[in-house]
Formats: sequence, structure tokens, C-alpha cells
Amino acid sequence: MNSDPAPSDPAPSGPALSEDERRELLRLRREVAELRAAAPRRTRSRGRLARGAAVVALLVLTAVLAFAAVPARYLHGELLDTERYLATVGPLADDPVIRADLTDAVTDRITERLDLERTTADALTALTRELPRLPDAVTGLAPVLAKEGESFIRDTVADYLASDRFRARWIEANQRAHRILVGALTGETRDGVRVENGTVAIDLGPIIDAVRARLTERGFTFAAAIPDVDTNLVLIDSPRLAKAQRATSALDTAATVLPAAAVLAALGAVALTVRGKRRRTVALVGVALAVSMLALAIAIAVGRAVYLREIPADALSPEAAGVLFDTLALPLRTAVRAVFVLAVVLAAVGYLTGPSRPATALRRGLATGLDAVRTPDRAPYRLESAVAAHRTSLRIAVVVAAAATLVFWRYPSGVVVAVTVLIALAALLLVELIARPARARTGSE
Repeated sequence: MNSDPAPSDPAPSGPALSEDERRELLRLRREVAELRAAAPRRTRSRGRLARGAAVVALLVLTAVLAFAAVPARYLHGELLDTERYLATVGPLADDPVIRADLTDAVTDRITERLDLERTTADALTALTRELPRLPDAVTGLAPVLAKEGESFIRDTVADYLASDRFRARWIEANQRAHRILVGALTGETRDGVRVENGTVAIDLGPIIDAVRARLTERGFTFAAAIPDVDTNLVLIDSPRLAKAQRATSALDTAATVLPAAAVLAALGAVALTVRGKRRRTVALVGVALAVSMLALAIAIAVGRAVYLREIPADALSPEAAGVLFDTLALPLRTAVRAVFVLAVVLAAVGYLTGPSRPATALRRGLATGLDAVRTPDRAPYRLESAVAAHRTSLRIAVVVAAAATLVFWRYPSGVVVAVTVLIALAALLLVELIARPARARTGSE
């Protein structure tokens, strides 16, 4: 039986190629094949670069949003919440620096209006006229008696400021102080509060009226001569107040949006990261938040220095101004520390779950410890198999629940953050403990 001849390449329609031409043709074909193969690689490389740039942009956005979100929540939840504000500034009634400054301010206002030396001199002059035997030199005692009267007024003011009656009035006054803050930050003017041309002041009239009544009770006859006083204690005197009002309005409006946007930016950065490097991105989210909180802490310190420089020394002593600023800024500093602790935890979790040698060794030691507390060579229970199969989803659920708790908690303090983190870590450890028998049996890491 005849076999068909093997097929051969069709003869070229043109003249036969020389050996050099054939080698050149083969070389060109190889180059074309290499270029065609390299095109998808370049496309993938450009895609990775674009994703990497997007991740970096989202990390920066997370830091910026966190920097704005913390003071926004502080302004909305602390300064604009009357009950929260009173809880913050209420202890100032027992602060010795604030008491001393108030004592000086009230005493100075009373003695300025009363003019003790002139009043005492007039009284002594009238006394010498009624008692001819009394020498005229008695009128020279007016400065001494005026000094004693001023000391008596000061002691009475200090005694009043140390009383329970003052503490009750302090709460009332701080309700006005809260209005001052609201008025200062929103530009509103309310009863007992003046916000004008960058100056914020509180009315001292009610306190002076109470001191006048107490002086009268103690038999200080000149107290009736104290006129009604319309004077103010300046707390803020700064031309930058108008800018602060505009910034506060924007932050107040965005108080709810900014924290959620920061969380979404962080989650977006993790989601855009290629598989295998997402835990590193989690660590970078923690680093970004930590840097943001450090910058905010520096901004608070700078703001304190500016406030102490702008407040007039004759309106509020530097010591009292420092105590006032520190008291009002305490909730903000607490929030900064809480977010910083969360950032450190995120960075640590991202690093310790990553592929580095120390992290791998730590996880291997943890796995050995988990194996030591379970019964060896037994089949995993159904629950253990289910947890092992959905281990990643359970991890994500724990992290999301912890993040949601901190985001939606109205006033998350450092204790709240620490407890939330500890509960989340305990939940993650429990997931690993339950899933370990099934994972060990299948030989997964």
C-alpha cells in the first residue's frame, strides 16, 4: 500500500531565500513573538503601578481625614454639648489657680467702683466734724483703713469662692461659659455673653452682686455704695477668631462625614492592595494614623502657645489661661491618644501577621502553644471545621466590629479603645484556637 508523502512547506512564490536572509527572517519572527509576549507584562506592570499609586493616595487621604475628623468630633461632641461641657469644666471651681484669678478679678472690680480710700477719707472727715474733740489727723488714716477694707473684701471674695454656694453658681456660670464657646465658634451672641471684634467675654455682674450681698451680711457698711457693675472677664481676644468661626462651621458640618470617610479610605487602601501584601497595608494604615495624631498633638501645643500669647495679661493671668486651655483641650487630647493607641495596634497587627521572619516565628510559637492545649490525634468537630473554613471572614468581621465600635462610640476614651482592642484580640485568638484542629489536620499553616 502506498503511503502519502509527508506534507512539506509550500514552496515560496518568490525566489528562494539565502541562508543570511533566512536567519534574518527567523530573528525578526523571534522579536515579534517577544514583543507580543511583553505587551501583557507591561500592561500588568502599569496596572500594578496604578494600584500602588492609588493605595498611597488613599493612605495619605486617611491621615488627612483623621487629622480633621478628631477635632471635628471634639468640637461637635464636646464643645457643642452642654452636659459634656459642664462635666469637663465643672472641676475648675475647685482649682486653686482659677479661684485665685477670680478672687483678684472680682476684688479689683469692686475696689475700682467703690474707691475705698476716697470713701474712707470722706467718712473720717464727716466724723471729725461731728466729734470736735477728735483730732483732724484721724483723716490721715484713710489709706490704712482703705487697705484693710480691701483686704476684708478680698477675704470675703475668697471665702465665697470656696463655698458650696459658689459651686452651684459656677455650674450656672459655666452654662454661660458654654454659650460663650458656642457663640465664639458660631458667631452667635446670647445673654451674658459678648462676642464682638474677636473678643469673647463673660459677665461678672452676678458674681459681684453675690459678693456685695455677703459683704452686707458681714456688716461692711460701704457695700451698699458698690454700684451695679457692667463688666466682663475677657477669655479670648484674637483677630483670628473670625477664621476659627468659619473653620468650626465647616468642621461641625463634617463631624459625622469625616470619620466615616477616613474608615472608607483605609478600607479602600487595603482592598486595592494586591493579594499577599494587604497585611502590610494594614500596618501602613496604622502608621498613617499615628503620624496624623502626632501632627495633631503638635498642632494642639502650638494652639496653646498662641492662645497664651493672645490673651491679655490684665484680662486673665497666664497661669489661669493655661489651666483653662488645658481643661477645655483635655477631651481632644484624650481622643488623640485613643486614636494613636488604635494606630499602634493596627500597625502591630499588620506587622505580626505579615511574612517577616520575626512575625512568622511568633505565629509558629503561637501555633505550637495552641496545639499543646488540645487533644492530639482526634478528628476536628464540625464547629472547628466551619470556623477553619471561614477563618478569614471571621477575622474581617471582628476587625470591622471593633472599628465600628470606635467610630460610632460617642466619646471613645483611652479606656474604651483599650478595652475594645483587647476584646478584638481575644476574639481573634479564639478564632485561631477553635480553627486550629481542623487546620492542623489538613496541614495548612
